[in-house]
Amino acid sequence: MAGNITFAMIKPYAVKQGFIGPILAIINEAGFRISCIKSTKLGRKEAEIFYSIHKSKLFYEDLVEFMSSGPVIAMILEKENAVEEFRSLIGHTDPAKAKDGTIRKKYATSVQSNAVHGSDSDENALIESDFFFSKKDRY
Repeated sequence: MAGNITFAMIKPYAVKQGFIGPILAIINEAGFRISCIKSTKLGRKEAEIFYSIHKSKLFYEDLVEFMSSGPVIAMILEKENAVEEFRSLIGHTDPAKAKDGTIRKKYATSVQSNAVHGSDSDENALIESDFFFSKKDRY
């Protein structure tokens, strides 16, 4: 199934601002099938584990703090070439550098409050999906 799924998450800032519906509409209109979705809140330890790939980076502590600050919407999305297609849809991490029409251009205010997370590889899509969803949750 690698290549046809990606993991996506609407981050606390976008949830708090009420952007869940508009972001889901963009995802749907782009032809993605949402095969799993849930609202959850990451505890600090969970955020540390999920973002452990960034542990050596200067922004790690701020990222963990931000990601555990409120609820998120976690999703597994399906579409051919899902990782690349979703990353194109969400745009550059820095909303100031994101193309017009992308989710981050529309709904983010900064690199940290960039509204959404999207897997950066097929391998990470599987790892990140497994972090949030058990096999029985998937259909």
